[in-house]
Amino acid sequence: MKSLSLRPALRALPLAGLVAIAGALAAPASAQVVPEPDVKEVARTPLRDLNIDRRDIPAVLKTAALDPYTTAGMTKCDALVSAIAELDTVLGGDYDIATDDGNDRFSEGRIAQRMVGSLMPFRGIVREVTGAASNDRALQAAYTAGMVRRAFLKGWGLGRGCAYPARPKVADAGTPR
Repeated sequence: MKSLSLRPALRALPLAGLVAIAGALAAPASAQVVPEPDVKEVARTPLRDLNIDRRDIPAVLKTAALDPYTTAGMTKCDALVSAIAELDTVLGGDYDIATDDGNDRFSEGRIAQRMVGSLMPFRGIVREVTGAASNDRALQAAYTAGMVRRAFLKGWGLGRGCAYPARPKVADAGTPR
């Protein structure tokens, strides 16, 4: 995805507002679940708020939400590798392989999304009435279930003696995660 460049617009924001936005939108230190919003995603914000353009929950996350701790079909390490890879395609890199130098704390796409969303009066009420907020909560719950499922599968693989990626990657000595 292309990064949204809003640096000139950010200079125009008052310092206090910028600090508040940056604190609220700080990116996680390692793996990222939801991709960085691009220009198209920012433009879709009003449509998402009205629940016209809702995000669908990927099938692998729906399955994970049903029973994240099932071991059915997970008797061989190859099955674990396959299941983990399927989750990785939706969730992105897991914490054992994610890299972050800690230098990029601003998310231009998320700031732009918040700015566009703030233009709608009574946005929170509108999102509840249209069902957009409920859809976002279900999507976040599905992503959480997917992360739990992936972690469980890696633990299951570790217990069964599987090699990486069917188990957590061993950290290099002295390398913080």
